[in-house]
Amino acid sequence: MTAASPLPAPPRPAPERTKHRLLELLKRRGPQTVQTLAASLGVSVPGARRHLSDLQEQGMVEARTERPGGRGRPQHVFLLTEQGEAAFPKTYSTLCVDVLRHVQELFGTGAVLQVLDARSAQLAARLQAEIPDHLPLVERVQRLSVWLTSTGFDAVVETGEDGTHYIVKRNCPNLTVARQYPDLCLSELHLFSQVLGVPITRETRIACGQGSCRYRIGS
Repeated sequence: MTAASPLPAPPRPAPERTKHRLLELLKRRGPQTVQTLAASLGVSVPGARRHLSDLQEQGMVEARTERPGGRGRPQHVFLLTEQGEAAFPKTYSTLCVDVLRHVQELFGTGAVLQVLDARSAQLAARLQAEIPDHLPLVERVQRLSVWLTSTGFDAVVETGEDGTHYIVKRNCPNLTVARQYPDLCLSELHLFSQVLGVPITRETRIACGQGSCRYRIGS
């Protein structure tokens, strides 16, 4: 009698699927040790460490040291970064649209721009510390572009043949709101002008179906 063939080993989960499950665990349960994560995922501790290391390199996860319950021996735990949190669906745009709609209904059409301009003025005051007036214009434009990219706009600076500078935003994280409330884009224009201290002209707009938002710096 021939010996029965050994059963094939169950397929291992794909690495990307394991990383996604790891992120979900951190989202639902908060900071976790690598040992706890490995047990929850059904993988080895070294395997969990490899996935965590990859996610740290991608900026999705960070490590910190804390005492359980505020006492005991310190332990290393892992938690989501802001970028990791952003990987999960949010309803901020729906909330923002609802709030602006109520502002408009209660206080009139011009109230929306007033609210957005007040926010822009506050942002401009903060940004002027990072982008002081004494810097050359091109450096201020570069710094504004870096700030825009850090807030999700994927901005670059371009220079035309005549030496004119442009800020080009290749992504709009506020697109849902901008399509319904163009005042958001107008207020952004006011913000750029306040921060740079020169006239700004918007030439293209993602919310209108164009590929980017392109701003000409100066008259």
